[in-house]
This record gives sequence, C-alpha cells and structure tokens, in this order.
Amino acid sequence: MMELGTLFEIKGKVALVTGGGSGIGAMATEALVRAGCRVYIASRRLESCEDVATELNAIGPGEVIALQADLSTAEGTEGLADDIAKREGKLDLLINNSGMTWGAPFEDFPRQKWDDVFRLNVTAVADLTRLVLPLLKKAGTKDDPARVINLGSVVGTRPVSNSAYSYGASKAAVHHLTKILSNELARFHITVNAIAPGPFPSRMMAFVTDNEERRRAAEERVPLHRCGEPEDVAGVLIMLCSRAGSYITGGVIPLDGGISALP
Repeated sequence: MMELGTLFEIKGKVALVTGGGSGIGAMATEALVRAGCRVYIASRRLESCEDVATELNAIGPGEVIALQADLSTAEGTEGLADDIAKREGKLDLLINNSGMTWGAPFEDFPRQKWDDVFRLNVTAVADLTRLVLPLLKKAGTKDDPARVINLGSVVGTRPVSNSAYSYGASKAAVHHLTKILSNELARFHITVNAIAPGPFPSRMMAFVTDNEERRRAAEERVPLHRCGEPEDVAGVLIMLCSRAGSYITGGVIPLDGGISALP
C-alpha cells in the first residue's frame, strides 16, 4: 500500500473550474490552490474571477489564472476550450460548476427559462467536456485517471421544485449525463462523478443564506442543522481528484447534510 500521507496528494495538477469566481466554484478553486494545483477559472464575470485569483495567488502554493467565457453560447464554450489548449498540453481536472436558476409559479413559468437554464446547466457541461476531451485523454493514466466532476444538486435527486422547475430538472439531467459519460470515458482513463450539494452560501442561494430568518428555516430542514461550508466542498473534491478517489466513477455524491436521505 502507498504511504497514507500521499493518498490525497494532487500537487501540480492542472484544473479548470467553470464559475470559479463565486459560491461553490470559488470554494473548489481555493481547495485546489491550497493543494498546489494550477487552476484556470472562467465565467462571464471576469472581474469576479480576477478578484478570486488575486486573493488566492497571495495564499498559494498553487496558482489561479482568471479567464472570461460565456458558456451559455457555443462560441464561448469553444473559445474557452481553445484557450486552455493553447496554454496547456493536458488537463487533469475539469470541474463543471457554472450554472443558473430561475423561479416562478408553474403556471407562470416562461418557456425561455427552460431553454436558458438547460443551455448553461446541461448543454454547456456536455459541450465543454467534449471539447477538452483530448486534453483529458492526455492526462489520464490507469493509475491516475483524469477527472471530470459535475456540480449537480440535491434538488436533482428529490422531487421538490421550490418553484425552480427547470433547475431541478436540469440537475437531474446532469446526474444522468454523469453516469452515461462515466461508462463511455472509462476506457480513456477518465473518471466522471457528480457532487450534489444541499444549501451552501452562494450568489444563487443568497436570498436564503443572507437573510437570518430564511437561513435558520433552511437549516432546520437539514438533518445536520447547518448549511454547507468551504471545508465540506474541499473534502469531497480533493478525495475525488486524488488517489483516494481514483476507483470512483459514475457516482453522484450527496453533500447535503442528509437531505437526500429524508423519507
């Protein structure tokens, strides 16, 4: 058996985190940088990514490179993949985190918001993975596969809408896509897993987590009675990216304080 001290070692790996400028994406980026990775982060909001890069580059030991990309468009997705290919000969870790939500009563829910949410939450995940697949293939080996980690959600595992109908359906699609790709990419030494978070502080959840009364109400619905924290993201992410998680593929890992196990 290898030394247990190196079981979670990922220093020197190259990662791409979409939506890395805020929320769970920023938490994931910090975890990877503190573990010694070179991390590219991209979103429509370049300023947010640059702020995260400045903060984390002062901490190290890894580094962050901020990029701008609108993954809701084919041009934006292709541009990001081309940019990474020009900068790197391989890609060890792809974290598909970018996403959006929309809420409205079902009878008022606009068709456009089904299209918008699925375009970013599902189509962009599939398309970016396809476009960087050559770089992932170059990185993956039998003993140390390349990793694709998709951000799903607890609402993709439970039939609770919270009036965000297209969001819940899109995350269920991400979970299913994860399983499909895990089967198809295993022969290239690439693992594909999803993390399904519950409530975490983020721009998407700000209307809940930034309001003390709503946050307390949300925490009461979590069996562990708290929202998620950056360390929770870091623990699961580093496990999946390291030797510790190299035999896990096709999984949808609950990170929800027990919500997905509720009857």
